[in-house]
Amino acid sequence: MAKGNLKMLINQEKPVLVDFFATWCGPCKAMQPILEDVVQKAGAKVKVIKIDIDKNPRAAQQFGVRSVPTLILFKEGQIKWRQSGVVPSNQIIQQVNRNV
Repeated sequence: MAKGNLKMLINQEKPVLVDFFATWCGPCKAMQPILEDVVQKAGAKVKVIKIDIDKNPRAAQQFGVRSVPTLILFKEGQIKWRQSGVVPSNQIIQQVNRNV
């Protein structure tokens, strides 16, 4: 993903949840159905994007991602919340609702 594209995405007024992941990562695979649940329950409140750290090492470095999965919630370019590891959907939705 080009740096400009990511910056444009995270600068939106609507919260953007970025999932930094790797294809070889077991916990990252466990996050997939959780993120699908978040999208289903939060609907239009949040945009979810996934960034493969192996294909986009600059993006991971830019945000200090040292382990995967790492979730970062942005709003208007600001980091509002970040968490590494597998996170339950209700916890993610709670953070989204705080930042709508």
